[in-house]
Amino acid sequence: MASEFSRTLSLLRKERGVSQRTAAGDLGISQALLSHYENGIREPGLSFVVKACDYYHVSADFILGRTLSREGSMLTSEEILNAAEPGNVLQGSVMATLQSKLLGGAIGVLFGLLGRLGDKAAINAAAAYLGSGVYQLYRHLYREAGANEDYFALDAGDCTMGMAEVEMKLEETRFVHALKQQAAQKTEFPDLAPEALAAGYPGRNQSLTQVLSSADSRLNGLSQQ
Repeated sequence: MASEFSRTLSLLRKERGVSQRTAAGDLGISQALLSHYENGIREPGLSFVVKACDYYHVSADFILGRTLSREGSMLTSEEILNAAEPGNVLQGSVMATLQSKLLGGAIGVLFGLLGRLGDKAAINAAAAYLGSGVYQLYRHLYREAGANEDYFALDAGDCTMGMAEVEMKLEETRFVHALKQQAAQKTEFPDLAPEALAAGYPGRNQSLTQVLSSADSRLNGLSQQ
């Protein structure tokens, strides 16, 4: 609990725009103790968690990092994009934290399911596919920040020509081929029913559902254009 709780507790205070001293006084504890909670040095008791939830108007599951929704339910795409109030200096960081948790949870479920399937080819293909996507986005960030691209082995020109996308399509093909082989061998696939996913991946299952729902909506919109 420590890392997720402390990070969320600190973000909520900064988002509210109050000092550690003010928040500590409102929550009935010393500033030193609140600092320990926010830095993960100590873990609070249940009574403090309840007070913090009331103070920041969030659910216990949210403050403990078990869900991305402040009310304890799934976030919509619009709610994620508007997670921080307009004009808040932490709007970007709060949004980035939410998106990181969302994708991290969804990827965790995906690899959990692949791990249960036990196919190394599928696992490696999925890792390479996602890794190339991260590489491409980071490379764009790196370039626009004015950093020296000699750090990378891949030539900048080849990068802009879509080498990452080429590898992603190749790895997707390998991924599908590996799954088809498992199906042909009558391998028992993990149960993907919503109830089974909720039971096997509490909290993180909401992230997967949200990612799938948002992507499905975006892609369907593109297909209708």
